[in-house]
Amino acid sequence: MFGSSVKRRKRLAGRLAAVALASGLIAGGSIAGAATATADEGPQQSGASATLNGLTTFDQAVLVEDGERKKLPAGLFEMAVEGGGTLKTYCIDIHKPTQQKAKYQETPWGQTSLGGNEDAGRIRWILQNSYPQVDDLESLAKKAGAGALTRETAAAGTQVAIWRYSDDVEVEALDPAAEKLADWLEKNAKGLEEPKASLSLDPAAVSGPAGTRIGPVTVRTNAERASVNLPSEVAVTGVKVTDKAGKPLTEAGDGSELYVDVPADTRDGSATFAVQATTSVSVGRAFASLSRSQTQILAGSSESTVSATATASWGTPALSAKKNCAEGGVDITATNKSDEPFAFELMGLKFSVPAGESKTVTVPVAEDQPYEFTIPLPNGEKKTFKGVLDCRTTSSTTPDTGGEQPDEGPSPQSGGTSSGTGPEGATAAGGATAAGGSTGGGTATGGATGPTGDLAETGASGATPMIAGVAAVFLLVGGGAVFFLRRKKDA
Repeated sequence: MFGSSVKRRKRLAGRLAAVALASGLIAGGSIAGAATATADEGPQQSGASATLNGLTTFDQAVLVEDGERKKLPAGLFEMAVEGGGTLKTYCIDIHKPTQQKAKYQETPWGQTSLGGNEDAGRIRWILQNSYPQVDDLESLAKKAGAGALTRETAAAGTQVAIWRYSDDVEVEALDPAAEKLADWLEKNAKGLEEPKASLSLDPAAVSGPAGTRIGPVTVRTNAERASVNLPSEVAVTGVKVTDKAGKPLTEAGDGSELYVDVPADTRDGSATFAVQATTSVSVGRAFASLSRSQTQILAGSSESTVSATATASWGTPALSAKKNCAEGGVDITATNKSDEPFAFELMGLKFSVPAGESKTVTVPVAEDQPYEFTIPLPNGEKKTFKGVLDCRTTSSTTPDTGGEQPDEGPSPQSGGTSSGTGPEGATAAGGATAAGGSTGGGTATGGATGPTGDLAETGASGATPMIAGVAAVFLLVGGGAVFFLRRKKDA
């Protein structure tokens, strides 16, 4: 039996669907660039970074789609935090598989499928009012009228309730007590606000002339104190991180404003500094994969190492990037504090940022597709941004395959892992690369009775088959890429 209040929601408006179609053309075509970057930088660090260890506490659930009943494991995942710490998470994309040892980054809701989900706050309520936040299982079972719960059935019931709001699917827990818990959580869930980041820096990139203090960069954290670290090879040049008055800083707190003091005779360049702290990540924070793997939402955190980085540039523009789920792409922002205009080329199109201004170029990217953009700087350096756009649940992005079913991934089994490998990415002209080599598959490890169901039956991503076809289509439409441009005066 299913919860009577399962809602039917349209995941995204038609406008975004149209953008996604254009994104498919661009990601399959001109983003596949031939340019080779000399600098290879990962996503901007912000908050906790972790590696997925697998599904550790789980039972079984049943997903009903098109009249078919499919068994799958449902429960808690575990992640190991870089630098120390452990995270417990639930999945918020039922149709997408996990990758073995996938890397994850703490991410704002707006840069995941939660950004377009009106029930995201209800998911946070479920997390705060169920296992493992509520570890008194006898009390939890009594509230839910669920009889007796184990850790495994409590985790399964919680995951099922989350899926009903995150993926809008008909799913039930196989265990009767777990199903009653899921129904109770779904019925009583209330909307809550998005939790604050464990640690972030805003903005992530600033610029200014040498001989000044460049900034400010504001620290946002739930930790009492955080350390400020500038690489020693940068510090020996006289560059230092200070407060507004020029006092060198080695510590900061929530709301602290950081500046980068650059001596007047310093050669044009940039410096990246890090802020690090130890804290518990707030329940409800999203974790997005740096590859194609299920988006996760935090259910519990030990004391963990969190960090964030920001870059200050002098004599050269500051560049930053972030996902823009509302427009189905990636925002590339250039801030030019020099006395000369900054011209750059992206996707075969040329842009110019006047002196003292900033410009944001939103590059459409196909859902679930890797991206990589490289922009040359006036001093000979190159800035590279790469990642995977994961803004929607997989069920809302599966394309029409002409009657053919996409390949299904391997089955996860208790105490083991498995994965599948997709097609390699291609490169072509345009100054950017559509990164490939994606892998798919389910991951499940010990801690409970092994499931007989197949997570990957509902986990095969349908986006992969688009790559080969859209490249050919792009050749027909030529350079008809559309960019969304915004220009703003620097504050």
